[in-house]
Amino acid sequence: MAIAQEKMTKVCMFLERYTLPPTPLNFQVVYTYISQTNIDLNNAIDRAIAANNLIDHILVEQLYSEFINTGHTTQVSMIQNVDGVINSLSHNAQTTEKQIIRFVDQVNDCVHTLDENNIEQSRQALAILNEQTVELLNQHKQFKKELGKAKQLHSKTQKQLTQLRKQHIIDSQTGLYKRHYLTQQTQLWTNQKKSICAIAIQIDNLEHFTENYGDIISEVILNKVAKQVHKYVFQSGLPGRTARDQFTILLADVDPDTANVIAEKIRNGVEKLSFVSSKTGTKLPTINLSLGIAQHEQNGDFNQLAKKASHAASKARSLGRSSYTAGQ
Repeated sequence: MAIAQEKMTKVCMFLERYTLPPTPLNFQVVYTYISQTNIDLNNAIDRAIAANNLIDHILVEQLYSEFINTGHTTQVSMIQNVDGVINSLSHNAQTTEKQIIRFVDQVNDCVHTLDENNIEQSRQALAILNEQTVELLNQHKQFKKELGKAKQLHSKTQKQLTQLRKQHIIDSQTGLYKRHYLTQQTQLWTNQKKSICAIAIQIDNLEHFTENYGDIISEVILNKVAKQVHKYVFQSGLPGRTARDQFTILLADVDPDTANVIAEKIRNGVEKLSFVSSKTGTKLPTINLSLGIAQHEQNGDFNQLAKKASHAASKARSLGRSSYTAGQ
């Protein structure tokens, strides 16, 4: 009892230290960390703390997806197995159909080689052969019917998995990718020897909207900026939410100069947004963004890239500039 109480106290202290809301997901991740029952999770959190990374609910959700929630991996494995079964059934159906066609051809050949001196015996043989053919065709018809049912089930399962996968990788509030998906994609592109650039987009005055106009208005602001980000990089990059007031865009095979052009288009699009209070009719302040561009190092990971881009955005803000490229 005393040990459990001590763990609860440490969990609460951790949540308070990093200003994490006591949600079930946050509690589970932190409790697992305090209990030291998941070595990989503990190592990841310890590295984040040592690197002075931001510990917020976005990062906690990433840790949950990577180290605790293994259900999604099981579901993907399951649907892959179903794919294999369906493909095998389809192949067998095609093979069976070919065999039936060959069988019918053999029957036709048999007709031409009947013994004319023993008509009755030949007729009996053909009758039996015909019955076997009909039975084989019926079996094949039933097989195709069952295969059709299996394909319908597969299609339904595939749609359910697609929805689950969307929930797994898409942030429900903004519609952008979650942090853990950007992590996976960075590793994939690195393995493919692609050059990668990241754009960090910080909403500098989101806290001002929250304090002066309330949480609902700040959420509206957040969603509107997210839509602009998605609009400008839908086909050229992967936009994700990496902190409460920050987005990160991954761009493959794009140099920093091109990334800066994209960043400026996003900033211009956001600056054109205007908001008016529905209660007072007062025009709300302009949204202020700071943009940071960073290039991926081949031996680095997404966390390092995102952190470098975030620092570049902070540098842009401190210099009074709209954007800043790391390494300049």
